Amino acid sequence: MNNTKRRMDLVLLPIVLLAAFLNGYGIWNDQYANSYYTTAVGSMLSNFHNFFYASLDSAGSVTVDKPPVVFWIQTAFAYVFGLHGWSVILPQVLAGIASVLLIYFMVKPTYGLTAARISALAMATVPVAAAVSRTNNIDSMLVFTLLLGSWFLFKGSKQGSAWKILVSFGLIGVAFNMKMLQAYMILPAFYLFYLLAFQAKWRRKIILLIGSTAVLAVVSLSWAVTVDSIPEDERPYIGSSETNSVMELAFGYNGLARLTGQQNTAGNAGMPNGIGQGNNRGNRGDSTSGPNQIGSGDPGAGQDVNAPDNDNMNGSNGLNAIGGMNGPNGNFPNGQMPNDMEMPNGRDFGRGMGGMFGTGEKGPLRLFQTELSGQASWLLPVVLLGCIAIFAGLRRRNITRKHKEALFWLAWLLPVAAFFSVAGFFHQYYLIMLAPPIAALTGAGFVAMWKSYRDRNGWQAWLLPVSVLLTTLFGWYIMQVYNDTIGAGWSISELIAGILVTVILIVMLHRTHQWKQGFIIAGFIVMLIGPIYWAFTPITYGGNSMIPAAGPTGSNGMFGGAGMGMPMGNGAGDTEMPTMGGRGGMGNRNEEVDTAILNYLKEHNTGETYLFATTDYNQAAPYIIDERAAVITLGGFSGSDPVYTTEELEQLVKSGQVKYFMVGGMGGRGGNSDISDWIKEHGTEIPASEWQTGTDSGSMDNGDTESEAGLGFGFGGQTTLYEVKL
Repeated sequence: MNNTKRRMDLVLLPIVLLAAFLNGYGIWNDQYANSYYTTAVGSMLSNFHNFFYASLDSAGSVTVDKPPVVFWIQTAFAYVFGLHGWSVILPQVLAGIASVLLIYFMVKPTYGLTAARISALAMATVPVAAAVSRTNNIDSMLVFTLLLGSWFLFKGSKQGSAWKILVSFGLIGVAFNMKMLQAYMILPAFYLFYLLAFQAKWRRKIILLIGSTAVLAVVSLSWAVTVDSIPEDERPYIGSSETNSVMELAFGYNGLARLTGQQNTAGNAGMPNGIGQGNNRGNRGDSTSGPNQIGSGDPGAGQDVNAPDNDNMNGSNGLNAIGGMNGPNGNFPNGQMPNDMEMPNGRDFGRGMGGMFGTGEKGPLRLFQTELSGQASWLLPVVLLGCIAIFAGLRRRNITRKHKEALFWLAWLLPVAAFFSVAGFFHQYYLIMLAPPIAALTGAGFVAMWKSYRDRNGWQAWLLPVSVLLTTLFGWYIMQVYNDTIGAGWSISELIAGILVTVILIVMLHRTHQWKQGFIIAGFIVMLIGPIYWAFTPITYGGNSMIPAAGPTGSNGMFGGAGMGMPMGNGAGDTEMPTMGGRGGMGNRNEEVDTAILNYLKEHNTGETYLFATTDYNQAAPYIIDERAAVITLGGFSGSDPVYTTEELEQLVKSGQVKYFMVGGMGGRGGNSDISDWIKEHGTEIPASEWQTGTDSGSMDNGDTESEAGLGFGFGGQTTLYEVKL
């Protein structure tokens, strides 16, 4: 290998530094990140049982709503660096940077150095990728793993290496154990590219494909089958599942339900604190028996509707799960959301807010609508025209490596784009799945158009100036909606610059000029004005660790594009949605350890295993994360998972494992009503003056007594401390 090949690409270095800045700057200010997942990491650090299952709480009573692989990685980082917001975000920062490098090294061998640089820069500046990589959400690590598998597929097909092909499919299985069926969205690309690019006799090719699929299946299902085969009283309840099954979670809530939007067939419009059904059991550390689900035996009723992604807000616990917004406090009367935001079964949520969680209206142009276009769609015009340039010279007997790799990226892009165009149940940050194919095809396509323009190749020479014009027009369309927030200068500047460069490129098309190449480069830079600005918005406007999104309002949007504090009419005067704090985001209210509560619980602990149990994981979060205290969450994310029965709570108390219970908070006034009623019936309410710092600072003043107000953790939630002795 000669020295030129060994030398570092000095253009790549600033691109990597840009990615590092966009992904990592300021993460040290994020105390808890997505506290749901950070709490799980805190619990996983305590013992192997919690580590293996990705348990949410110290008792190992309920898991988070995703498989454990990413949380295993985060736990390893927290073990080395200590448990902090930044330490659990760091793996995703590194994954985002590594994805930029992988795109570069995958594009370069086939399309050349310039295309690789453009692709790397495009990947680094996909706004949603920058937003997600700044959090401890799973998606950045998922995309890196899928890209790593793709890199092995490319290498294996080029070298005829069977083991690399097996590894590539195995890595998709690893990705399944990060976010389940979302990992399979790229399988059409894998199968198509393998059949086109792997050179071998058909018999060997088919055998290897069958073997690769077997590896994919075994790796994918290894954890799920293992967990589901363990008796339910020896393991945690599977958070957000309906039947206490990982397989059901994978193919239901984290699978087909994302497409249909039907998240809880047992949900009801009135949003009561519904009770789960069935007979599901889970392990409680040293508890003598596992909990049964409460109810009549019908599986599926009352799953954790305020999903840990905050995806589903219907059914059991309903509006109470987002802070008790119904009821007598002057918020939303009769438990109904304003603006026709009907809740049951996850349908019609957020009409007038761009669909559910600001994801726009279903249809072929959904990715171009205002709600979603700013996340990853900026360069789609370049991709479209670039693919025309790549495939313009395609002949059946002359399918080159360039064509095959472009087909791979298209087979990744198109099914994913189709899914998001019709899906009823996703968040804006899921669109990071579009980033790799858009970035790769931007580099490959732009260089193909560049060559056609330079060679004056008939009608194909016009593709480059047209792509500059369409892309800058699209960028203006995305930005001008936010002129009141960011000023009109950004959108107008891109529009004027794009038109100017387009005119110059057209004028110079049939001329030879020393500045010609410079204007081509200028055209690409102009197209990047919008996405680069949007990629910086999580830094400049503040991010949302729970539901990350790019954009001057999307970063802090409760429902993605809808900003916090947005006035919403309810028929009885406008009610402003409560704000939960800058970086915390939905369901992540940045609660901190209250030293008065902590001291009270420690002083009055008489040997109990757990400091307290709570119906709201948010109350447990700071004590598990900051104090490494042993705390039980009684119902998962929002308190509605059927983790414990009243009989099992009684056993926990009688066996001396816990005596203090916090009831209320974000999980509605207690989450599971039978559990809350049992605690209130058998417990003694502790006056707030004995354990609370100051007065009620977070709840709305509605005439409650101090003891009833309790912690008052903002967003309509109120907490009361009970001591239960049996």
